[in-house]
Amino acid sequence: MTDSDETISSTLPLVLAIVCLVWYIILWSLGILGCRTARRRYLSRPRSPLSSADPSSVPGVSILRPLKGLDANLYENLESTFKQEYPNFEIFLCVENEHDQALNVVRDLVAKYPRVNAHIMIGAEPVGANPKINNLIRAYRQAANDILWVLDSNVMVAPGTMARSVDILEPPPRITASQRRRVALVHHVPLAFATEHTIGSRVEEAFLNTNHAKMYLAINATGIDSCVVGKSNLYRKSDLERVDGTLKPDNASQYSAHGTGLAAFGRFLAEDNMIGLALWHELDLRHDLSCDVAQNSIGSMSFYDYILRRIRWLRVRRHMSLAATIVEPFSESVLIGVLTSVSLHYLFGVPFWFFLPIHFLVWYAVDMDVYSSLAGRPVAFQTGWMQFLGAWIIRECLAFPIWLYAVWGSKIVWRGKEYTVTRNGEVKLTRKGSSGNVTNTRKCLNVNLAQ
Repeated sequence: MTDSDETISSTLPLVLAIVCLVWYIILWSLGILGCRTARRRYLSRPRSPLSSADPSSVPGVSILRPLKGLDANLYENLESTFKQEYPNFEIFLCVENEHDQALNVVRDLVAKYPRVNAHIMIGAEPVGANPKINNLIRAYRQAANDILWVLDSNVMVAPGTMARSVDILEPPPRITASQRRRVALVHHVPLAFATEHTIGSRVEEAFLNTNHAKMYLAINATGIDSCVVGKSNLYRKSDLERVDGTLKPDNASQYSAHGTGLAAFGRFLAEDNMIGLALWHELDLRHDLSCDVAQNSIGSMSFYDYILRRIRWLRVRRHMSLAATIVEPFSESVLIGVLTSVSLHYLFGVPFWFFLPIHFLVWYAVDMDVYSSLAGRPVAFQTGWMQFLGAWIIRECLAFPIWLYAVWGSKIVWRGKEYTVTRNGEVKLTRKGSSGNVTNTRKCLNVNLAQ
């Protein structure tokens, strides 16, 4: 071995240890930022003046809710949109066919609230591989208002959510003039609650309410790039009609290939993230969060269902943002804790048994602080906290094994259908649902190519 080889072999561990410690500090900075953001934003939810304004003086909002079957807490989720404290809105309740079980719930609510301008939309239009877009496209075209609020069927919102969100999307002129970039999208961080306490439901609840929420808030607080989850999003139809998902600022040449508007995003499974990215990069507009949460109802989810869900979205994200997906496991408590403990032991002789318990204890405390801020109440020792702690531990321990399995494939299953994820997060339907009939890929792509 030459002197240079010996130098490299002795220097490399030192460099890696220092890099690990620097990354650990950066990661904790993001975690504290997410925690502080949660405290500042969600511990107070003031009433918006738009809630009691004259209907003619506020912008109209069209609420679009895609439905399929009897999701957990469906009646209460949908009723929350009928009970919005806002003077000018309409609701579109969209189902794929007239045999959908959600229709009975929808008709009961329409009858219960006759003064609400609600429309029942039956029938999907195939404009892409994404069934949610296909379900919503007719309502999108018929919406009377420029502001659209797209809400998943498993989401419940507080009565003042719409008014506070429109406050941000349509601020007073003096505030608009001071902004460097106009707000094009208002979104809400998910706050999960398990309606059935299966192991998968509890693990999903622990994930969404702690690490996911913490990093989601931190990334949005930095404003370095778009980071949007599509549980509850408000944006303008006029803005959406100017983007096509290519993420190119000058995308006029792409219009003939993909079209614009909601239909252009039918080729993506994660259409929510792509819409956010398109508004951010193609129009140079920004996003913002209101002080509301999207209360995400989680029904009976098996442990296997939870794993499949994480695999599905990791594979979609890998094709949309490879760098972020590669970095993700190094932001998880177990892997970064082990790596940092090795680095500290190498550099300063810190014992593993001393560092790791402190690391996990503080990590859990910050996660629970974020959860408490979103929930608006202390949750550390609420009823069932031991089960929650167990679910949190399972989630943290599984993060790296699930990631490792997910990054090596491109097949995903969503709502009984199999898709292949391709470049930029676009998907191709490869197998239909319960019938199990394999479709001709060329046939499935005809819709996309016609956009």
